[in-house]
Amino acid sequence: MLSDGPGVVPGPSDSMPVGPTPGAESRAPAYAVGPRSGARPAEYAGAAHGTYPAAPDGVFGAAPVMAPEAGPGYLPEPRHGGGAWTGSSPDAAWAGSAAPGYAVSAAPAGPPPGPAHPPPAVHAVEVADEGLWEGLRNTVRHEMVARQIDEQMAARFPAGQRLRVLDVGLAHGTQALRLARAGHEVTALESDPATVAAVRRVLAAGPAEVRDRVRLLEGDGRDTGAHFTPGAFDLVLCHGVLMYVPEPDPLLAGLARVLAPGGLLSLLVRNADALALRPGLAGDWDRALAAFDSPYDTDRTGVPVRADRREALAATLAGIGAPLRAWYGVRVFTDPPSCPRPADLDRLLAAEDRAGRTDPYRAVAALLHLCGVRGG
Repeated sequence: MLSDGPGVVPGPSDSMPVGPTPGAESRAPAYAVGPRSGARPAEYAGAAHGTYPAAPDGVFGAAPVMAPEAGPGYLPEPRHGGGAWTGSSPDAAWAGSAAPGYAVSAAPAGPPPGPAHPPPAVHAVEVADEGLWEGLRNTVRHEMVARQIDEQMAARFPAGQRLRVLDVGLAHGTQALRLARAGHEVTALESDPATVAAVRRVLAAGPAEVRDRVRLLEGDGRDTGAHFTPGAFDLVLCHGVLMYVPEPDPLLAGLARVLAPGGLLSLLVRNADALALRPGLAGDWDRALAAFDSPYDTDRTGVPVRADRREALAATLAGIGAPLRAWYGVRVFTDPPSCPRPADLDRLLAAEDRAGRTDPYRAVAALLHLCGVRGG
């Protein structure tokens, strides 16, 4: 676990050990190549921010794992239709060979552009329609956001720099664990004790050098000032949180405050500018008409949520000293009534990646990923 260190205000609530003695992070290279966080273990089922059901045989495996001989010139390539993940932890395969269902293929010769960030993940999905949809939606969301974050990191930080990362609203822990596995020092602030406990169990089952780079804190994202000093982080993630916050401006101002000069703020929000599109395509006319006049809706579990407009968020980011520098659409094609097939995952991800950075498609995505930079 990371020690308090510069930028962290120590307090009783901050003492939440997750692993061995601090300082072990020096045992791993700054950008160690390893599996990206993939399917969630069974104990995650029913957690506050959604569920990753276990994958049945013949569907998708969990996160790709580097084979023992794989190195900087290799990328794991998912083999669809391979075996399912059956371990008690998504990190079970750290012990050795590549996971069932995955093959390792050679990448083009030469050094990778920027830091050697972990390879793409494939999340487990169910055969049942609802489970399939949730699995695909979450796969696309996490994979697109991961690619986009890596792109922005490579553009703004020197290759190999170990970043100080804050993840506000841990949810599945996908990005936090992925960045920790890549060698960054990650602090996660999460208000739901069950989510914190579940991620703690994943860390306990994984490598010590990853566990030592993660600090888990229970707390509200609006209280960053009580936990951290100004300029404490190089990268701040706030994904899927603003939709539950009626007045997001104070939260965003607090996030900008803890960003170091030149630091990157990554926001993932529901897209209010396209809120009527998906219910309209599905023939839900009452919901489509309501979406023209209100940013409020309910998520797939019936929980009330709020969407944001890009122009309004851009104005807020400019006002708090972290102006918008890049934005993407996330999930252009994956939500109902479209019907992607599991076997098409590679092409689906390629299409989503292209659409998420291309006008006019990105503007009608279900989610928006906005990246602001502290001090411009």
